[in-house]
Amino acid sequence: MKSPDDTKAERRTVLKGMGVATAAAAVAVAAPGIPEAVARESRADQVKARYQETDHVKAFYRTNRY
Repeated sequence: MKSPDDTKAERRTVLKGMGVATAAAAVAVAAPGIPEAVARESRADQVKARYQETDHVKAFYRTNRY
Protein backbone atom coordinates (compact mmCIF):
# COMPACT_ATOMS: atom_id res chain seq x y z
CA MET A 1 0.00 0.00 0.00
CA LYS A 2 1.21 3.50 -0.78
CA SER A 3 1.92 5.97 1.93
CA PRO A 4 -0.06 9.24 2.00
CA ASP A 5 3.10 11.16 1.10
CA ASP A 6 3.53 9.16 -2.12
CA THR A 7 -0.08 9.80 -3.10
CA LYS A 8 0.31 13.55 -2.54
CA ALA A 9 3.49 13.61 -4.62
CA GLU A 10 1.78 11.77 -7.49
CA ARG A 11 -1.21 14.11 -7.31
CA ARG A 12 1.10 17.13 -7.43
CA THR A 13 2.90 15.72 -10.46
CA VAL A 14 -0.37 15.17 -12.30
CA LEU A 15 -1.62 18.66 -11.48
CA LYS A 16 1.66 20.23 -12.62
CA GLY A 17 1.46 18.26 -15.86
CA MET A 18 -2.10 19.45 -16.45
CA GLY A 19 -1.01 23.03 -15.89
CA VAL A 20 1.84 22.73 -18.38
CA ALA A 21 -0.43 21.07 -20.94
CA THR A 22 -3.05 23.80 -20.55
CA ALA A 23 -0.43 26.51 -21.00
CA ALA A 24 0.96 24.79 -24.08
CA ALA A 25 -2.51 24.48 -25.58
CA ALA A 26 -3.20 28.18 -24.95
CA VAL A 27 0.07 29.17 -26.65
CA ALA A 28 -0.71 26.94 -29.62
CA VAL A 29 -4.12 28.53 -30.08
CA ALA A 30 -2.92 32.10 -29.60
CA ALA A 31 0.17 31.82 -31.80
CA PRO A 32 -0.18 32.85 -35.42
CA GLY A 33 -0.79 29.67 -37.30
CA ILE A 34 -0.43 28.38 -40.78
CA PRO A 35 -2.37 30.49 -43.28
CA GLU A 36 -5.58 29.01 -44.58
CA ALA A 37 -5.22 27.01 -47.79
CA VAL A 38 -6.68 28.51 -50.93
CA ALA A 39 -8.34 26.29 -53.54
CA ARG A 40 -6.56 26.56 -56.87
CA GLU A 41 -9.32 24.97 -58.90
CA SER A 42 -11.62 27.10 -60.96
CA ARG A 43 -15.36 26.77 -60.48
CA ALA A 44 -15.57 24.71 -63.70
CA ASP A 45 -12.92 22.30 -62.38
CA GLN A 46 -14.80 21.93 -59.10
CA VAL A 47 -18.07 20.83 -60.72
CA LYS A 48 -16.75 18.68 -63.57
CA ALA A 49 -17.13 14.92 -63.44
CA ARG A 50 -14.05 13.21 -62.01
CA TYR A 51 -15.04 9.58 -62.33
CA GLN A 52 -13.58 7.78 -65.32
CA GLU A 53 -14.28 4.16 -66.11
CA THR A 54 -10.75 3.12 -67.04
CA ASP A 55 -9.53 -0.40 -67.78
CA HIS A 56 -8.37 -0.66 -64.19
CA VAL A 57 -11.85 0.19 -62.87
CA LYS A 58 -13.49 -2.20 -65.31
CA ALA A 59 -11.16 -5.00 -64.16
CA PHE A 60 -12.07 -4.25 -60.55
CA TYR A 61 -15.78 -4.44 -61.34
CA ARG A 62 -15.29 -7.63 -63.30
CA THR A 63 -13.32 -9.40 -60.55
CA ASN A 64 -15.68 -8.27 -57.80
CA ARG A 65 -18.84 -8.86 -59.86
CA TYR A 66 -20.39 -5.43 -59.52
